[in-house]
Parts: sequence; C-alpha cells; structure tokens
Amino acid sequence: MELFHGFSDILTLIGRGEMKHGKRHRAEVSRSLPQWERKFLAYKALKRKLKLTNPNSNGRNRVRSGNLPTQDMGFKQSLNREIDKVNTFYLDKEEDYIIMLRELESRAENLNGNDEEMLELRRELLDFYSEMVMLLHYSVINFTGLMKIVKKHNKRAGGAVQSSYMPRVLQQPFFSTELLYNLIRGCEATLERLSPPNDP
Repeated sequence: MELFHGFSDILTLIGRGEMKHGKRHRAEVSRSLPQWERKFLAYKALKRKLKLTNPNSNGRNRVRSGNLPTQDMGFKQSLNREIDKVNTFYLDKEEDYIIMLRELESRAENLNGNDEEMLELRRELLDFYSEMVMLLHYSVINFTGLMKIVKKHNKRAGGAVQSSYMPRVLQQPFFSTELLYNLIRGCEATLERLSPPNDP
C-alpha cells in the first residue's frame, strides 16, 4: 500500500501551472485544518508592502515618495519575519509528528488482537497520515508564494533580493522535507502491518 506519491509530484503540478500560487491546495489545507490559516506566508501583506517600494526603471530609481532604501528595508524585514514564522510552525509540527508516530507505532506493537482497538488505531493513523501530507502541501504552498513575491520584487526594484534570498530559501527548514517524508513512509509502513491480508 503506497498512499503518498512523493514531493516531486506536487512540484510538478506547480511547473504545469496547475497550482497558481497554490490557491486550491491552500484552500484544502485551510478547510481541513482552519487553525493553520494564519501560519501561511502572508503573501497579500507582502504584496502591499512591495507596492510601497519604488520601481526601478532603466537602471534608475524613480523616487515617488519617501526614501527607497527605507521602504526596501521594510519589505525585507517583513519577508524575514514571514520566513521565520513559517519555519517555526513547520519545525514545531515536525517535532510533534516524531512523538506522535512513536506513540502510534508503540500502540501497534502492543495490540492484543482486539479488532475494535485495531480499527480505531488505523483511523488514527490515517488521520495522522493526512495531516502530515497537509504539512507537505503547506511547505510547497509557502515555497511557491515566497518564490512569487521575490520574483515580483525582482521585477519592481531589481534583482538584489532574488540573488540573496533564493539560495537561502532552498536551505530553509520548511523546504527541507526529508524528515517529514520519512515520517510519512513510517506511517505507511505501520498502516501496512495493520491491514488485513485481503486488504488491497
């Protein structure tokens, strides 16, 4: 039984344009786990902040109002805060999932043959599995939003943010999904052990 088809499949959807800023998947996550709604990258707020920076035209900054370095610094500070927020939430969830998987695996190993208890454990494992997959979507949605807002900044004010941020983005904890991927596989393995012999 293999329920999860891999992180690369979700990234492929982005490449095909089937996840325009992840709106559909974000709606799915928010509907299933509404308490996560405020934990996403605040894309719209960053976009509003970006509009306060002066555009770069023909290599020259056209100053409309205020001070460009101050405005640009404000955008970067907001972007850093959003990245920190997403990282904190993601890492906290990973830590919770490590503990939860150990507890569920321990219960699976100590089942006494009670069918009702086994069915309840399978339901809990499936719910747990679904939430971990949601966290994977959360990672991709935030990465997509971050890429998009940095690209918008690059077009408006030059490439400084893109060149300095993109190497960092690829190393952010919320985009380093190997541990989460392993937890998902571990959950699948436990579900497999609890599946009846004739279960497809």
